[in-house]
This record gives sequence, structure tokens and C-alpha cells, in this order.
Amino acid sequence: MTGVSSKGEAEAHGTRADDVARRRRGEGARPAVWSRDFALFFVARAVAALGHTVLPVALAAGLLQHGYGAGAVGLAMASSAASFAGLVVFGGVIADRFDTRKVMIGADLVRLGTQTLAAALFFAGHVVLWQICAIGFVNGVAGALFQPGVASTVPRLATDVQGANGAIRIAEAGAQLAGPALAGLLVGFASAGGVFAVDAAMYAVSALCLLALRLPPRALDDGPAPRAASTFRADLVTGWREFRARTWLWGVIAIWGLYMISVSGPTTPLVATEVVQDHGPRAYGLVNSALGAGTVVGGLLALRLRPRRMLRAGSIALVGFGAFPAAVGAGLGLPAMMAGAAVAGTGMAFWSVMWSTSIQTQVPPDALNRIHAYDVAGSLALMPVGQALAGPSAAALGADHVLLVAGVMSLVVCGALLAVPAIRNLVRVDTVVVDKRVRDH
Repeated sequence: MTGVSSKGEAEAHGTRADDVARRRRGEGARPAVWSRDFALFFVARAVAALGHTVLPVALAAGLLQHGYGAGAVGLAMASSAASFAGLVVFGGVIADRFDTRKVMIGADLVRLGTQTLAAALFFAGHVVLWQICAIGFVNGVAGALFQPGVASTVPRLATDVQGANGAIRIAEAGAQLAGPALAGLLVGFASAGGVFAVDAAMYAVSALCLLALRLPPRALDDGPAPRAASTFRADLVTGWREFRARTWLWGVIAIWGLYMISVSGPTTPLVATEVVQDHGPRAYGLVNSALGAGTVVGGLLALRLRPRRMLRAGSIALVGFGAFPAAVGAGLGLPAMMAGAAVAGTGMAFWSVMWSTSIQTQVPPDALNRIHAYDVAGSLALMPVGQALAGPSAAALGADHVLLVAGVMSLVVCGALLAVPAIRNLVRVDTVVVDKRVRDH
């Protein structure tokens, strides 16, 4: 707890909003969303998202073809996830201390090298599990360096941060739809090594787009000492203080831990198991496609709707996610499951845009990368716990009952988000800026 009263938080928010308003006056010359530089960043994110979606298919197919089992596939995937989750906070400090664009380019070039090496190993037929895990670990480290910079780049390229996040979310949803199918075709025609080669090329494209990007200088708040005068540890501590000082921020992440354990963690593996066993793999593909289509719809809604209290609106939209595990747990037919998946994708995408935009507009620019890193680390920390508990819970209660509980817990989580005043009453900053400009004139 921060020990700050609700009145004090409101006054602090007003002061921060005024500071943001002063910093953002004169930004009218920068495009709301689309410009040459945002288009380059958009392509970089879309290509990278496509690479993320083809990689699991290539990894699973490649290891299985070389005699490894499901445990080896899980270990290879976990090596990347573990290094990412464990180091992303430090990546946030690095992104704040150094040139964000150069850090992101460097991370892409590292992954270009690792995926090229993986392609060579699979093409040569010399596939050793520890080597694949080591490559995955390095990829996770590179991802931990890359991801924090995404948060601070969007508001530097577009004044309409919500619109920019909505556009990027739509691109990610498109990658979610196209990636697995593309990976399947590549594995069939060119082997797993070919998919890794294409993945390496995607990182090359991302790096080239970022290299061509002209990123405006980051607007720093008045007051803090220059970055060069601080130490790495001091920056880490400062980031934690900035994080802890915002009840709405750590409140969401604390509640999100419950969501990861009780909803997201068990839903992913149990939905896959139940749908494939009862309806076949084709049905599972259709359900995933419906989820991706819903995500596109959620991104489009986020482009159109401008709620004054974004986290309140996002929490209400997130209620829809419970329809997905509930439909599968209730044993409904394929059309109903697809409808539930589409509603879930819409709600999750809208929440994601509201959440990302809140962080990018409410947090001081010089601490944004670190705050985003704490967000990512906190959000991902309990996901493996939920996934690990899915199997024992399904064995004890039945997978259908666990999924029904996940549907109910989705409502509980949304209720908890709406029950916290600092979360439901957080006012979007750009609304404050507009109101202030009206008063000034």
C-alpha cells in the first residue's frame, strides 16, 4: 500500500495531468496516428507478431520430427519464456538508460542470428535439445530487451495513443489468424528449418524498419537528474517507486495475478484438450480463428470508442472473456464455442488497448519503459502457475468443471477491477488535456 488517501491521489492525478498537458502543448504538428514513422513501426510490429506465431509450430514440428516428445517441446518453449519473464524488468531499465531504438534494433539482430543458427541446425539434421533450449534462452533475453521499448515508442510517434494501440492490436490479431496456417504450409513444403529461416528474415525486416525510423526525442519531466548521473540500481529502484506510487497500476496487476491463475492459465490448455478430444483438431482451428476474428473486432472498436474512464470501460468489456471457457465447459456445440471465442477475443482486445493506452499516457516518459517492464513481468509471473495447476485441477474436478469455474472467475476478476476506485475512476489524460486547452482559450 502507498498510504496515499483518495483525495491525495486525485490531487496528484490532477497535477500529473497538468504536467502532461504542458508537455503535450505544441504536439499538434505530430500526426494523430498514421505517418511515415508510425507506418514503419507498425510494419515492424506486424512482422514480429507473425514471427512469434509461426515459431511454436516450427519448434513443435521440428523437435517431433527429430524424435523428441512433448516434454522436450515444452522445455524448449519454457527456456525462452523463463528468461524473458526473469529479465524484462532489467530490460526496462536498459531501455530507459540508452537509446530505445538502438536497443530494439540490437535485440532484433540477436534474434536474426539465433534463428538463422536454428535454421542451420534443423537443415543439417543436427538437432540437440540443449542447443535449442540455449537458443530459446537467448531469444528470451533479446525479447526482454526489446519489449519495454514498445511502450515508450508509441506515444512518441502518435498523439492519438489509443488509436495507435488499436491499429497495432489489429495487426497482432491478423498475425494470430495467419501465422499458424503459414507455419503449417512452410513445414509441409520446406521443413521446420525453412520456418526458422523465414522467422529470421522477419526479424531482419523488423530491424530494417526500426533502422529507417526517425524517433522524436523523448520528453522528460522537469526535475529528475540526468540519466547518466544515476546508477543502474538507482534506476531500478526509481522505477519500482514510480510503479508502487500508482494504486491503479499495481492494483490492476495484483488482480491480474488472480486472472492468470484462475482464468487464463487453465483456459488455454484445457480448451485445447476438450475441443480436440470432443470435436477434432479442425474444430479447434475454427475456434482459434473465431478468437482471432474477435480480437480484430475488439481492435476496431478501440479505434472508434473513446471512453473517458478507459479502465472502467475495459473492465466491462473484459466480462466477455468468460463466455469462452464457459461455452467449452458447458459442452456446447461448435457454433456456440466459436461465438464465445469471438466475444472473448473482442473483450480482451478492447481491454488490452485501454490498459496499454492508460500506461503510455499516465506514466512519465522517462520512467515508461521501466513501468511497462514491471507490468509485463507482473502480468506473466503467475501464468505458469495457472497452467501447471490446470492438469491436477482437471484430474480432480473434471476439465469441464474447471472451465466453468474459469468463466465465473472471469466475472469475479472484472468485479474486483471495478471495485477499486483508483482503477474505475482513472480519467484519460488526453481528455484532461483537451478540457484544459478549452479553458485556456
